[in-house]
Amino acid sequence: MRVWKYGDDINTDMLFPGKYTYTCSTVEEIKPHLLEDLDTEFASNVQKGDFIFAGKNFGCGSSREQPALGLKAVGIRAVVAESFSRIFFRASINQGLLLIESPEAVRSYSAGDEVDVDPVEGKIYVGDKTFSFPKLPPEMLEIIEAGGLLAYTKKKLETRKN
Repeated sequence: MRVWKYGDDINTDMLFPGKYTYTCSTVEEIKPHLLEDLDTEFASNVQKGDFIFAGKNFGCGSSREQPALGLKAVGIRAVVAESFSRIFFRASINQGLLLIESPEAVRSYSAGDEVDVDPVEGKIYVGDKTFSFPKLPPEMLEIIEAGGLLAYTKKKLETRKN
């Protein structure tokens, strides 16, 4: 597990360059371009279970789905930020990517700290400190656990049929 730490106003073009919007449509095409204009090491070194910590207004910019889809696909466990753009927040939940607003956790993190999260209890652990965040609504947790809104909806429809 690794923590990738970034600053304020990380926009969707920094997460996934807009120049690829119409040429990369699959997860495999998106992955190599994640954060390429912000952090050239990210796409080749990110691992399943990694976290992103960031400042204010993470995900500002356009409403494209590729940034959230790509971060989920490479296995980012959660993005912890001081705040999120509302449109990115919604796109991320749709993709099943866990987002946590915790300015205190972001400010407390130091390189090398172990990080873990319990979304059910609304707790994030950074080094030897524990921070609370508002518990996510049960439906939102179900969407994240299902892997996104589409998978959640399919599961619900299958349950109704049976």
